[in-house]
Amino acid sequence: MPWPPATAPPQCLVPVSEAEMGSITRSGIPPPLAAAGPSAPCLTSAPRSPPVGNYFPCGPAGEGRGLCDGPSVVAEHDRWTVYSSKVNLPAALNDPRLAKRESDFFTKTWGLDFAETEVMPSFYLPNITREHFGPYLQETAQREKIHERCKTICPNKDDVDAVSSITTNHDKSRAELEQVPKIFLKPDFALEDPATFNAVLPWSHFNSAGGKSSRDVASSKLLQEKLSHYLDVVEVSIARQISLRSEAFFHAMSSQHELQDQLQETQRAVAVLRGRTADMDRIMCQGPLRALRTALARNNCVKLHNKLKLMAAVHQTQPTVQLLLSTSEFVGALELIATTKEVLQQELQGIHSFRHLGSQLCELEKLIDKMMVEDFSMYARSDLSRCLRDEPQVLEKERLESLVFGLLRQRKLDFLDIYSDEMIMAAKAIVAQAVAESVLHIEEIDTEVVTKLADQMRLMTFPQWFEVLKNVFESFLLFLQRIKATLSVIGNVVLEVLDSNQKNRLLEEAGSGASGQESSQGSSLLQGEAELAYLTHEGLFISDALNEAQQQQQAAAQDQSSAVGSRVQQGRAEAAGCDSASESFVGRDQNFISSENMMPTELEMNRVINNSQELLYTASDVSHDRCVKVLTARAKDGSLERLNSAEFVCLSQAVEAFVRDTEELCGRRSVSLRGALQSQANRFVHRFHEERKTKLSLLLDNERWKQAEVPAEFQDLVNSIADGRITLPERKTPGPEDRKPTEFLLVNGQKYAVVGTVLLLIRMFLEYCHCVNDIPSIATDMLTRLSDLLKHFNSRSCQLVLGAGALQVVGLKTITTKNLALASRCLQLVVHYIPIIRAHFETKLQPKQFSVLRHFDHITKDYNDHIAEISAKLVAIMDSLFEKVLSKYEVKAPMPSACFRNVCKQMAKMHEAIYELLPEEQTQMLFLRINASFKMHLKRQLARLGVVNDGGPQHGLVVVDVAFYTENVQALRSLERLDLNMAEIWEQKR
Repeated sequence: MPWPPATAPPQCLVPVSEAEMGSITRSGIPPPLAAAGPSAPCLTSAPRSPPVGNYFPCGPAGEGRGLCDGPSVVAEHDRWTVYSSKVNLPAALNDPRLAKRESDFFTKTWGLDFAETEVMPSFYLPNITREHFGPYLQETAQREKIHERCKTICPNKDDVDAVSSITTNHDKSRAELEQVPKIFLKPDFALEDPATFNAVLPWSHFNSAGGKSSRDVASSKLLQEKLSHYLDVVEVSIARQISLRSEAFFHAMSSQHELQDQLQETQRAVAVLRGRTADMDRIMCQGPLRALRTALARNNCVKLHNKLKLMAAVHQTQPTVQLLLSTSEFVGALELIATTKEVLQQELQGIHSFRHLGSQLCELEKLIDKMMVEDFSMYARSDLSRCLRDEPQVLEKERLESLVFGLLRQRKLDFLDIYSDEMIMAAKAIVAQAVAESVLHIEEIDTEVVTKLADQMRLMTFPQWFEVLKNVFESFLLFLQRIKATLSVIGNVVLEVLDSNQKNRLLEEAGSGASGQESSQGSSLLQGEAELAYLTHEGLFISDALNEAQQQQQAAAQDQSSAVGSRVQQGRAEAAGCDSASESFVGRDQNFISSENMMPTELEMNRVINNSQELLYTASDVSHDRCVKVLTARAKDGSLERLNSAEFVCLSQAVEAFVRDTEELCGRRSVSLRGALQSQANRFVHRFHEERKTKLSLLLDNERWKQAEVPAEFQDLVNSIADGRITLPERKTPGPEDRKPTEFLLVNGQKYAVVGTVLLLIRMFLEYCHCVNDIPSIATDMLTRLSDLLKHFNSRSCQLVLGAGALQVVGLKTITTKNLALASRCLQLVVHYIPIIRAHFETKLQPKQFSVLRHFDHITKDYNDHIAEISAKLVAIMDSLFEKVLSKYEVKAPMPSACFRNVCKQMAKMHEAIYELLPEEQTQMLFLRINASFKMHLKRQLARLGVVNDGGPQHGLVVVDVAFYTENVQALRSLERLDLNMAEIWEQKR
């Protein structure tokens, strides 16, 4: 049922109860409509939506009747009840025709508090549950099943007819199309394909042996009829499809006719527009264009006159340039050439008479470039070859500035390379001159026989050569000062040009912005005035007003062309009147900077500044390299390695002073001279070390490992070390008041019994420390060599004493315990001084060089291991004695036994040998270890003999021997309180 339009009054709906609705649905009978009179109340705010739920449209008043016992709208129209509603809320909220759900339905109508208000349940309404509908559902269940079965068995007649008709037609057409073979319906069907052709026309049926028979004729007719039938079936199907889409075909034809009509109208409109345009051209354009052509011809004549005047000015360029070159005014000549070339390219381009002038000016410019380069080279040569002590430092400053300006103007940015080459040649001459001046005062050197500088320097004595070296250092310092002053002038010129370029560029940018804005404003203003004149009928055409504006712009262009010609004239005038150097310099600066397109860029200027600084660094490096050659020429025959410490210290100090002065002057840390000095220092250190290592080896090979007396000078040396002076004291001449040698060396209150080699070793490592004080740069190398010396002493003494090498080297009969104890004490003395040496070297090293100090840790460990091996050797001597003597021990009278008497005797000899050599603590520790060895062998022998501490006779005899041993050992000096713990000789009872 269609819904009424929006203008129609809303229909009212009567409610139908759920019981009535169920009965109506089950029976399939539409419910009767209840009537509502005109006075029936309706909700004005209810939306117009189709009836949903249990409400149906009502007919005219009085035509309906109620289907249940509920209240009637007709009977109770005076009082409104809930049954008077025309649409229920579920119908309004669940309207399927709405585009989207209106979530704000309640809040939009009744306020924000409506949706969130909690409504209290009514106390008058009972709580209806499913049990209330139980009797009704039981009563109608059987009838509902019958109704559903009837609907399934007997469908609607109209629906069945429509569906059957469509299905029948579709099935019929489908069956007819299926008669057509599938090969005709394939998208790749092509009769030119032999396989397809043979499949469609099977000629094998018609090729009989005897020719065409009646049967073949019948077969061909049958095939023809079959193909005709297929064609008819397809045509019928196509016709059916066309009939179904006939409306679309008719619509396309009608659209085509409408398009033809629109094209004809457009053609007529275009013809009218063209006619009107032709009239406008004839009336409004031809006359003004004739006037414009006349004005343009006049302007061309004016331009031609200006060109001729400009050509006359350019024709005088070459004589003017020759005049400027005759006075060495390179910058003025270059500026005039640049201006002329600019005029030729911009204003006189294509003039046949000037076709060769551009190339001539380029050749002339190249000639000027060569002249400036040669002039600069001559200047650099004369400046660097003059006496270094002459004043001023910068020769002809104005000439230098002029040359630099010209070279920059021509982008000859490699002029610093020329200066660099001259600088290298001058540096070589400095060394040759210094050597030649010194050789003149040395009669022993014949310059006619000895011609090479290196040979002459090697023939000099060290003081003579050292004087030459100091003169070379002084000359190179003056040389670097002169180069720095010259490069400073060049840098100032570059900075001045750079600053002027930046200022001019800013001014040009500001001027171009203002002129562009002014011209645009002027043109727009002129055009606006012309348009205004046309609109107020002051002129006939707008083109007349625009023509006046164009003439004004052409006049401005002519003024600019004449200004270019005046620039050429101005250049000629400047060339004719440049007599003063200062005036020409100012003119060059201004004109030179004005041609910004010829100037180097800001990046190139900065590169020149950087190159000048690099050139100063190069000068420093070249000076150092020449000094290195002086140093290496002298050291070629090894004479520098044979210097004593004082002479080498003087050489090192002179080199360090020169390097420091050049670093302050040039700001460059050159490493070549320091490296050469370091190389010589390494050779000096190598010779220094080899001499002392050889001396130490000779001392050790002649050492008999007997205690030596300590001269007083060595005691004084040790005392100075204790006072913190790690240096060699001056040797005193012996006198009658000198002290006598002592038996021991006193170090911090401890007595050290030493051999003579160790005393000389102490003096040797002090010589190493003293050399490092004089030459700090060789600290790491000297530390490595000193560690090698200490390792050599340790390893060689181990070979001679522990390895018994002294038996063959010096002819000792045997290595006694006294020899071992004395070697151990000597090693302990060296270990005592290793931390002192380490602390001294640590003050001479850089923090990043502290890793080399680990050599001292390794040396200390090696020495301590050697000392421990000597102690183990002493214990091993007594251990072998105990094993030999106690293996023959028997528990029998008389007591004390001969075995124990022999053991005590050997213990006393051992104590006598080492007591004076080793300190008391070491002696006690050594005898504790010897006692432990004795107890182990005694315990083993008693177990072998079966003697136990059971209080028997044998046990008593062993106790007497042990008491004798304990008494003798504790009677030795410094062993009185030694805990021997002799109870450990007995096996523990289980």
